[in-house]
This record gives sequence, C-alpha cells and structure tokens, in this order.
Amino acid sequence: MNRKRGLISDTFKVKKRRIGSEKFGTARVRDEPTDIKSTLEYIMTLFPRKIFNDALPKIVLKHQLYSLHNDKTLVDKELLMFQLGFDTEAFGLTFASDYKAKVLAGEEGKVTRATVEKFLEKLLTSSCIDLSFSKDKMLREFLFTDSEITQLVKSGVLTVRDAGSWWLSIPNSGKFTKYFIQGRKAVLGMVKKSKYGEVLQAELEGRRTTSQVKFHMKYHIHDIVGADLVKSISTTSGTLLRFVDS
Repeated sequence: MNRKRGLISDTFKVKKRRIGSEKFGTARVRDEPTDIKSTLEYIMTLFPRKIFNDALPKIVLKHQLYSLHNDKTLVDKELLMFQLGFDTEAFGLTFASDYKAKVLAGEEGKVTRATVEKFLEKLLTSSCIDLSFSKDKMLREFLFTDSEITQLVKSGVLTVRDAGSWWLSIPNSGKFTKYFIQGRKAVLGMVKKSKYGEVLQAELEGRRTTSQVKFHMKYHIHDIVGADLVKSISTTSGTLLRFVDS
C-alpha cells in the first residue's frame, strides 16, 4: 500500500472504543436524548436530505451513537445496517420503513421494480436481517434466480462483496460517502490546526464552514467523537475536543 493511501486509511479508520473514555457532551443539556433510539432519531435530524434531493433515507453511522452512549447494544427490528465500504468498521443505520420508501420511489417506472419489491418483502419479513447475503441464501432461501440477483445489483440494493456474496446497500449513496469523507477530513483538520490541537465544541459548532463541509457541523462532530478521532473532555468552559494523534 503506498504512503498516500496509507494516510487516507489512517485518517478514516474508526478506532475501537476505549473503555472509560469521555463521552461527547459530558456536561449534558436537559433536552439531550438519553436512550439509544432517541439518540438515533436526534442524529437523523442532522442528516441533510435536501443535498440528495430527498432520494436517500436518513443515514446515521453506528459509531456516531457512541458519542452520546457507551452502550453498544442496538437491537431494533425497525433498523437496517449497512457496511459503508470506505472502512470495514464503518456501519450505517437507517429505519427500514424509510429505506423501503426511498428505494421503491427510485424504482418507479423501472423494469427492476418488481424484483426489488420482492427482495424488500423477503428482507423485511426475515427473522434475522444480515449485512450480506451468500449466493446459496439468495437462491435457496430467498428463491431468486441468477438473473434477478443481477437486477438487484443493477438497482443498487445489493453490491458485490466477493465472488458469490453481496452486501446489502443503499442505492445512490456514493455521493453521501464522498461528502461524508471530505467533511470529516475538513472538520478534523479544524481541530488539529487549533492551538494545542484542541477546541471547545461550542466554538467549533459556531465556525463558518468551507465548501468541503456539506453536512451539519454537529453531524460531523458526532462522527469524529464516536470514531475516537478526537477526545471529548468536560471542562468548566464546556466540552473540549482534543485531536488524537494516531
């Protein structure tokens, strides 16, 4: 792996959560969500649907929840989880109903719609929704033909994992990944370039953003804290974010 690629990988890797590390916003405000589902819904309000012409479901990265909670257990049949591709530890979450609505809206008038609708029906009624699907499962359990699997890949609900298996995916999410990565890099750079490599969260939230930051600043802050790219420290002046030198 060349040096440039290595630097990109290091910057965007989600670090394993350290036991006892400070939680984002330790000095909590009264209206901050206190349970996992409420936290998920709160972060979803920061998702910029207009940028994507309301074609994508609201996406939250699993590690963003860690910026507000240490509890890593999240079992909810209303949710779907996706491997986002730019990092093996980065998983996206979205509500199943929102995902279904956006996928079917995007399939309107297309020859692949019936196959996609059949897949969603089997997927959302399954007792256990997997991140990926083997060819054996698609053929024997879901009863799809090779031709139908090809249609699902073409529509974007499946993406190739390796020979004979596929990831569940969000159609047309490439733009989201692009904006997310460039925004993370820009916001992380703001923290790193601050005096002593640290900045008050409130100050960072109030900064004017560059064209590289398409999402709400808080969306990116929850990301870099949850991914342990910065350390969140409670001070008398408010929450301090300190760059973590890897």
